[in-house]
Amino acid sequence: MRQPRDKVFITCAVTGNLTTPEQTPHLPITPEQIIEACLGAAEAGAAIVHIHVRDPATGRPSMELDYYREVVEALRSRKPELIINLTTGPGGRFIPSVDDPKIAAPGTTLTVPEKRVEHVAALKPDICTLDLNTMNSGPDVVINTPANVRRMAKVMREAGVRPEIELFDSGDIALLHALLADGTLAGPQLCSCVLGVRYGFQPGPETVLYARNLLPAGSEFTAFGIGRSMFTMAAQSYLAGGHVRVGLEDSVYLAKGVLAETNAAMVTKVRRIIEDLGAQIATSRETREMLSLPEPRNAARAA
Repeated sequence: MRQPRDKVFITCAVTGNLTTPEQTPHLPITPEQIIEACLGAAEAGAAIVHIHVRDPATGRPSMELDYYREVVEALRSRKPELIINLTTGPGGRFIPSVDDPKIAAPGTTLTVPEKRVEHVAALKPDICTLDLNTMNSGPDVVINTPANVRRMAKVMREAGVRPEIELFDSGDIALLHALLADGTLAGPQLCSCVLGVRYGFQPGPETVLYARNLLPAGSEFTAFGIGRSMFTMAAQSYLAGGHVRVGLEDSVYLAKGVLAETNAAMVTKVRRIIEDLGAQIATSRETREMLSLPEPRNAARAA
């Protein structure tokens, strides 16, 4: 039985790809805004920043390598110890046409796996996500076939980047065990259990414990909630022996009816919750040791 940890790291997911500017005027969009959001979150206590980028002109999600490069190099220059976690989720969404479901409708992002990890190979962040879900996601479908997951994992392995395994339901954890068995993945895992996406894991203490108990032995994990469950699931994750995540990717509210003006405000609130429950917040350096991550890469090495 896992007990709450003495030290917990905070991940801040600063912008995501589903939160929209219409939901909140405080969403970081430009590379400069994303950089400042990451630095603010770090100052408030986040050891890890999880990063998507967006088209500065439209605010829409982007996979543009140059935007990622600008953000990563600035963070490495201004706060080298901060742990950088880049998404590889974009590129997996499929929306079938009404008249012919074999044909992709507007909004589909489905692309070859190697394109989804192009920025990881180029920039070599400390961590990058690896989504194992194929599922209904709201009105759309997200597709991550085992074969495509293996292709993405190969690029991560060759780049020397630690994958953070994203788990949206129990079948994803079954796939994780299969990937360990066939050698696609190795060693203790870093896992995130995502709760609150429609048709995936639903938020609740029973779900967190169920998911935690399915994970491979020795896994470090974070269970995090989407929307109004964000802070309650942070507390539950800690109580179950895990770490915590917050950010404008996951919710736009600091409290009921109160928009969060910054990611840093969310980190400050969750830090208070976890410290009040009895834990200390791990620094980026302590988190690197906890996750056996190498020393920070400098910007020149990634160029």
